[in-house]
Amino acid sequence: MSAINLDYLVQPDRVHRSVYTDPTLFDLEMEHVFEKIWVYCGHESQVKKPGDYWTLQIGRQPMVMVRGEDMRIHVLYNRCPHRGVMLCGNQSGNTGKHFVCSYHAWSFKLDGRISAIPLAKGYDGTRLTFDDPQASMVPAARVDSYRGFVFASLSPTGPSLTEFLGDSKVAFDDICDRSPEGEVEAVPVCHRVMQRSNWKFFMENQLDALHPSVTHQSTGVPARRVENRLKAEQGKAPLFFHYLSTFASSFDQWDSVQTVNFPNGHGILKAYMGLRPTDPDTLEYEALMKKAYGEAKAEEYLSRSIHHVLVYPYLSVQSPLQQLRCLRPIGPDRTLSEIWHFRLKGVPEAIYRRSLWYFNLVNSPATMINADDLENWTKGQWGLQSKGGDWVSFHREHGRDTETDGVSYSNKGTSEVVMRNQFKAWKAYMQPVVAGAAA
Repeated sequence: MSAINLDYLVQPDRVHRSVYTDPTLFDLEMEHVFEKIWVYCGHESQVKKPGDYWTLQIGRQPMVMVRGEDMRIHVLYNRCPHRGVMLCGNQSGNTGKHFVCSYHAWSFKLDGRISAIPLAKGYDGTRLTFDDPQASMVPAARVDSYRGFVFASLSPTGPSLTEFLGDSKVAFDDICDRSPEGEVEAVPVCHRVMQRSNWKFFMENQLDALHPSVTHQSTGVPARRVENRLKAEQGKAPLFFHYLSTFASSFDQWDSVQTVNFPNGHGILKAYMGLRPTDPDTLEYEALMKKAYGEAKAEEYLSRSIHHVLVYPYLSVQSPLQQLRCLRPIGPDRTLSEIWHFRLKGVPEAIYRRSLWYFNLVNSPATMINADDLENWTKGQWGLQSKGGDWVSFHREHGRDTETDGVSYSNKGTSEVVMRNQFKAWKAYMQPVVAGAAA
């Protein structure tokens, strides 16, 4: 541990390849980053009734999010305190009024407190007592939510949720504000993809404006040809062709957008997707928004310039289309990606289906867009495990961005300030690890 030199590993314009490949560094990330910061657990609509639960992973810890009898949401370690068996083996379900261990039938209330132990007299005179906290499921140290999105921290100390999110909370505001009721609900189909690469590849890629015209050309160019042909023949083309053709935008177009990079590694890629046609469904939706919020506020909500919002180090939110992708790192070269879609409450069905097209065409495991990225990240992981060089370059536009009050603004959309900002946060999170080792 004392041999870790963060200043060597993370330099202003490059990072060492070991931050993607070293199992020791990965273990430290899990313990000192993912298991201490606020981590996304799920949306409150996933656990509507008492006993409803979803299992998840925070760092390397198996957890369960459950709706209690009091309608509060609890996040608990998914572990029986008796012999360590996981209480919930399924991804989701309803456990009734109790969690019951499948091994020895210890049962627990929905807030994790012990409820019953079979043949309890067998513990008389031992150090295990019914009122011993160690006889109950262990709760996450802190649980909080923002606009219905639930987070937990395994550390009892640290910034509050809103302090951690900072300006990146606009991701959840933008999703919810696009509903005339101010709320969304999770669509109960989660795409799950195992990426054979380090989690950092995904996070860097989301605001990387240079790669789409290269990586996704094989999808974007044919989609544009069909889109243009339909426009010429019929006067218009279905909107879903635009979802794909926009990936073939020119280098100059991508260079004209802007990234805004916040403290803690969070960031925004600006550029609205152009999803405001004048068809009857959209006009009906906009009328509902104006009725709910007034014309000025509705226009503000509908015209926010957002393509991606990143909550570092694990969340990518495409709020105009109600998409969310959450990373659960498994190993230095394995990352589970959970891909969620949300329905705006109170909007016409056609608006929901419009965003559902994007969910399936761009973000699902079956799309070429996703496959293109997965291939690059896998090849990147393999390349960094080789002896072909020790450094990963983030030199593009270095020294040419604008920084104000800790926020970095790219003056070119393809600036690698995104990656530099993320590693600035990574280094800050990892600094106490090194300090502890030195002490």
